[in-house]
Amino acid sequence: TGWASAMARLFTFLLTLLGVHLVAAAFKICAFNIRSFGRAKAANQKVMGALVQILSRCDITAIQEVRDSRGIAIQMLLRELNRYDRSHHYSRLESKRLGRGSYKEQNVFVYRMDVVSIIDWRQFEDEKIGNTEAFVRGPFAARFHSLFTAILDFVLIVHHTSPREAAHELNLLFDMCKELMEQWKTENVMVLGDLNAAGAYIPANAWARIRLRQDLGFHWLISDTEDTTVSHRTCCAYDRIIVHGEELLGAVVPRSAKAFNFTQALGLSEEEALGISDHYPVEVNLRLAPKAQREL
Repeated sequence: TGWASAMARLFTFLLTLLGVHLVAAAFKICAFNIRSFGRAKAANQKVMGALVQILSRCDITAIQEVRDSRGIAIQMLLRELNRYDRSHHYSRLESKRLGRGSYKEQNVFVYRMDVVSIIDWRQFEDEKIGNTEAFVRGPFAARFHSLFTAILDFVLIVHHTSPREAAHELNLLFDMCKELMEQWKTENVMVLGDLNAAGAYIPANAWARIRLRQDLGFHWLISDTEDTTVSHRTCCAYDRIIVHGEELLGAVVPRSAKAFNFTQALGLSEEEALGISDHYPVEVNLRLAPKAQREL
């Protein structure tokens, strides 16, 4: 009937308004391992179309596994992202190319520069600590500032652990966090990325030796039971978000940390989804600042 149709349209309109309100009610931080992201993926319209839909949900995304030595792929991604979402302007901060051998990759922070700014950054080197090998790929850190969030300043450390060295590198990240806290005089630090922190990469008896896990000041927001992998054949929480600092933890929206299943959200087959990545992004929301603070 006409009445039923009108009510359906009204219901849809109200849901749309609610969706807009919910999107605007929090500041979203994401981490996404876009497996081997280079010029081949950047030239694939279907892949790029999906990527901009995924990334446009986030105020900051820490991207891992950027493989293009000439930097063209990430430029193309930013261009398409800014075309897709004209309500914001996206910029980027790139790490150096990381890796000990011929295999190199980058970490890249993609962020809405009209909402958040970068006030400092640091690239940790692939160096030895004493006689011990440090990281296969050094962590990349940035200090962010935003008037829109309930916390003005916070530090993000993105890292992609070497699978064979995952337990060792997770333990070393504890030292990197403490070093940054001292350098930047803040307790509010978030570690995020593909940490390979699950499955055979972290034997059960290794957890007790990982200070990043055992220290009560660090809060692991992505649980061990979360599946951050695309393939139906795997179920592992490789990708994590770890928060330090009571102020930052207090700014986190409860139960907002999760993997974003873009296979379901975008209506993709498993094969199509794997063409984008074998990882799902992980995400967490921060509460927005009071209106008065946002208008400063």
